[in-house]
Amino acid sequence: MPPSALRDRKRERTRRALLEAAVEQFESRGYEAATVADIAAAAEVGTRTFFNYFASKEELLFPEPDERVQAAVRAIATRRPGERPVEVLLRALRAAGDNPGDHLGDDLAARIAVLRAQVSRTVPAVSGRAAYAQLASQQEIARQLRAAFPEELDDVGAAALVGAVVGAVSGALTVLFQRPGLEDGEALQRKIQETTSKVLAPWLSQPAPELPAEHLPVIADVPLRPEPEAFRPLSSVHRLARV
Repeated sequence: MPPSALRDRKRERTRRALLEAAVEQFESRGYEAATVADIAAAAEVGTRTFFNYFASKEELLFPEPDERVQAAVRAIATRRPGERPVEVLLRALRAAGDNPGDHLGDDLAARIAVLRAQVSRTVPAVSGRAAYAQLASQQEIARQLRAAFPEELDDVGAAALVGAVVGAVSGALTVLFQRPGLEDGEALQRKIQETTSKVLAPWLSQPAPELPAEHLPVIADVPLRPEPEAFRPLSSVHRLARV
């Protein structure tokens, strides 16, 4: 193995050790009581090493870009022929909900998500960062959707569609993470999967039968597929884009 690969593996082990130590400290002592020095000591490194990996304590609660954003960007880039914007988002969110915490390999990401939701209620710095991260994430997804579907979505339509779908899932998960008794990592992963599926269920139903072509709206003389019954809660978004 080349030296660079060994260094990368060592850095990843140290980073993970810091995250695990932070989660243990936050869960047992509380976010505000745990200090950077405490976390570094629990991970068996110095505070200088801590700051080589994380700029601040609150950054420990945001270790990776939001999984749903990553999934959505991948889904947009690999969209199927004829797939509509809402279908791309729903497929992406369903995939992220079925595989929570994949980028950290186990239940660590779920535990961090719970802590982030809980701490956001009482610590302004974390609350502000969470709000900014969600806004930036939604803007990025909307930007990529707009570029991928220029004939169906304008800037307003893309933002409205992303806000409706991502907001529904995020809101439900925030409430879930505030419930007591979900400390077990495997239980958290199951609840995330169940909650995501439940929230998306109205939009994930089977499409309604095709309407006759004469009843379909037309953009640039190209007939559009009818909106499935399950997608009609968001139909106003698509109408905005068609005006």
